[in-house]
Amino acid sequence: MKKPKKQRVAKVSIEEIEERALRGEDVNAHFTRGRMMPSKSEQVQRVNVDFGNVTLTELDQIAAELNVSRQAVIKLFVQREVDQHFLAKMARKQA
Repeated sequence: MKKPKKQRVAKVSIEEIEERALRGEDVNAHFTRGRMMPSKSEQVQRVNVDFGNVTLTELDQIAAELNVSRQAVIKLFVQREVDQHFLAKMARKQA
């Protein structure tokens, strides 16, 4: 069975994309084809993580405020904490 062709995003100016973003519309499709795109040098490994309902609700609220996916919020928070961990570790070594 053939996969249906994906609809192409109409070409619009950066100013129009900016206006849409300022109105709170989702503009991810103009940049990432609707998903996060890892760098070419980065290997991606999928993981499953269980979250409680309260945590998922909070993540969804944050994602809605930022107009991004839940996955993007989780990746952002995890990366921020990993960075913070290594910064603290470096500071302890220097002290």
